[in-house]
Amino acid sequence: MKLTTRGRYAVTAMLDLAIHGEMQPVSLADISKRQEISLSYLEQLFAKLRREALVDSVRGPGGGYRLAHDSEAIFVAQIIDAVDESVDVTNCQGKGNCHHGEVCLTHHLWQDLSDRIHGFLSGISLADLVDNRGRVAARGSDTVQKLILQ
Repeated sequence: MKLTTRGRYAVTAMLDLAIHGEMQPVSLADISKRQEISLSYLEQLFAKLRREALVDSVRGPGGGYRLAHDSEAIFVAQIIDAVDESVDVTNCQGKGNCHHGEVCLTHHLWQDLSDRIHGFLSGISLADLVDNRGRVAARGSDTVQKLILQ
């Protein structure tokens, strides 16, 4: 299974927002600088996250983004799903046409694994990731991405 940068960056940016956005909205420029993610890429991701009601935008001076819900109520799988990412480990993207247009012998094994991974990520909230951050402080994007992969 390979989660693309879109999913990884979306989770990283949302975790950054959870960490830094408790008191006031956070600008995408600030997230971009801290996490070394392109500002234009973040704009695309946050448009999708806003459409899925995971973040709210705040206009005007001091504006930016904030979580639309408490960090305990936003789960990693929701973020990945919101940016049209997949945690599918089948070779057929779950279509069942893996072996000459038919279901391969191991399709159900890989589909079950995909479902378990999604279920696992559905049980990890942003609050869980923020809590894990305590032992590493704010050492930058490498640390945040490692926390996501734990």
